[in-house]
Amino acid sequence: MKLFNIYAFALPLFAGAMALSSCNGNNQSNQTQQPPVLSVMTVTESNSTLDSSIPCTLEGENDVEIRPQVTGFLTKVHVDDGQKVQKGQVLFTIDQVQLQAAVDQAQAAVAVAQANVNTAQTNADNNKILLDKNIISASAYQTSVDALNAAKAQLNQAKAALVSAQKNLSYTTVTAPVSGIVGAIPYKEGTLVSPSTLLTILSNNSAMQAYFSLNEKTILELTDNGKRTLRQAVDSMPEVSLQLATGSIYPYKGKVTAISGVIDPTTGSAQAKAIFPNPDGMLHSGNTGNILIPVEHDGIIEIPQNATFEVQDMKFVYIVGDSAKVHSRPITVAPLNDGKKYIITSGLKPGDVIVTEGIGISVADGMIITPKNNEAPATALEQPAQ
Repeated sequence: MKLFNIYAFALPLFAGAMALSSCNGNNQSNQTQQPPVLSVMTVTESNSTLDSSIPCTLEGENDVEIRPQVTGFLTKVHVDDGQKVQKGQVLFTIDQVQLQAAVDQAQAAVAVAQANVNTAQTNADNNKILLDKNIISASAYQTSVDALNAAKAQLNQAKAALVSAQKNLSYTTVTAPVSGIVGAIPYKEGTLVSPSTLLTILSNNSAMQAYFSLNEKTILELTDNGKRTLRQAVDSMPEVSLQLATGSIYPYKGKVTAISGVIDPTTGSAQAKAIFPNPDGMLHSGNTGNILIPVEHDGIIEIPQNATFEVQDMKFVYIVGDSAKVHSRPITVAPLNDGKKYIITSGLKPGDVIVTEGIGISVADGMIITPKNNEAPATALEQPAQ
């Protein structure tokens, strides 16, 4: 019984000692915890090329509206939406029964007119013989000649009607005037169509035209304030890129080919056009994207966009100060950017050291860090006192 009391008394003492030892261990661990190691960069001035991004819309090099030239019922649709077709390929067929009947009737009329000409020719030939023998008068002969001429005129008229009927019949077969991609086909077989009906739009997209706008300031810069013409400015422009709606970059470069000389007073901009090759048929009329125009910048400060954070529409960076302590600083950036870097217009100067890692995740104002990569000046990279 005494032995049990001793153990009962000793166990709480042992547990308390273990708890005290654990607390001391945690305190020592906190005291020896090192500041987080984060990448930094030293701000410098540099020359850089950034892309100016401008929204654009794409159109085929030649978008052709396909309309029937005769009225009738649509009897056959030979193609599908988005199908690639060649010049001369059959797209639609319109009911041919009535127009074929018109051709047959015109051919019969030609045959009758030809027979009348043959008869009139025979009469005129016979009368010529009789006239030479003084059997008939000259006026009688002239009457037969006039009848022959009238018959020939009727034959020519019948032939013209036949050509017209055949032409109308040919219109019942609608073919592609150019090679390209078939657009939407809103009408199905059995629909009554007429020359006012838009059957589809055929887009010749071997090359695509990208239309975008340039503001007045940009145009003045391109023309060096009027010291050179728009044509000279266009010819001197570098190749441009196309950013697709997915954010990816189109693999083929384009060339700006024209800038309108008329500035819209309501928008303060002029329309420009760039042409991109489309050998794979990847681009289609109606696509949207952004034209990326490379612009040279000298003596600028640029930093990675992921080194910044935003609060209430204001951008900030973390500056590394004495003893590697960081603090936030507001900055302003140029509207022009390439989606990866910002051009700094105020808030930073050469020699400043900023944090480029852990922004919005592990960095906080007033934190002490261990700078990585030794990119900052020695005064800013001093380790904090232990």
